[in-house]
Amino acid sequence: MNRLFVAYKPSGVGSNKYLYSLKKKYNNKKAGFAGTLDPFAKGVLLVGFGSHTKLFRFLNKTPKRYKATLWLGAKSDTLDTEMIEEVVLPEPLHVKEIEAVLLSLEGELEYKPPIFSAKRINGQRAYDLARAGKEVVLNTVNSTVYEMKLIHYCHPFVTFEASVSEGTYIRSLGEMIAHKLGIAHGSLSMLERLNEGQFVYEDEKALNIKESLNIPQNYYLGESDNVKYGRVLALEDLEFQDDGTYWLDNGESISIITVNEGRVKYELGRIEC
Repeated sequence: MNRLFVAYKPSGVGSNKYLYSLKKKYNNKKAGFAGTLDPFAKGVLLVGFGSHTKLFRFLNKTPKRYKATLWLGAKSDTLDTEMIEEVVLPEPLHVKEIEAVLLSLEGELEYKPPIFSAKRINGQRAYDLARAGKEVVLNTVNSTVYEMKLIHYCHPFVTFEASVSEGTYIRSLGEMIAHKLGIAHGSLSMLERLNEGQFVYEDEKALNIKESLNIPQNYYLGESDNVKYGRVLALEDLEFQDDGTYWLDNGESISIITVNEGRVKYELGRIEC
């Protein structure tokens, strides 16, 4: 079965374990997901079955939007409630002060991701090394924060929404908010992914892949059998001949091609819709 849909992962279960439950539910062994959610987090998880697992890198998945609650004064190496060591209650803050800090984080950010993250170090996940008590040294990452807004403040909890680029660590954003407020520690007590680009949760209904791609459509003007059988495509038979990645509509399937320096290459052959 080829299928692309949005699932909603609950808190307290890892993305891989949750995917296993979806495989059993739909009786499909070939499955994958885009954008890992930590066990602590809940929310939108983009899932593909069959050949649709190959489409993730061509989908409109940015920006991602999250809702999170920051517990001011809570110290945790995981930057969430999993490993709370101590809580030092800070003085109450003015809402305007919090709003100003959130606004100051919009734009380009460079920071170190949490040591308890899925980043790989010499082939091993950072969180596996951290849990084993080994030293974890991570390089800085760059993210774009498109929008930050305050949803609710009930001391010492700050609930906010963040619209961000792929690969942004919301737990690190929470820590930055606490530091900018002059508070030594802050950890998330809740994290929910609301959407990945255009994708929102709608009861796991199947998505139309032709409406889900983030690449432009091109048109093949030659013999349709050439695309059907994966034959070499001539540049002059394409309507758009500029370098780039495009998708072709074959009716009941699509193909994805790349044009580079006058040559046409298949990125994906015929993917059934």
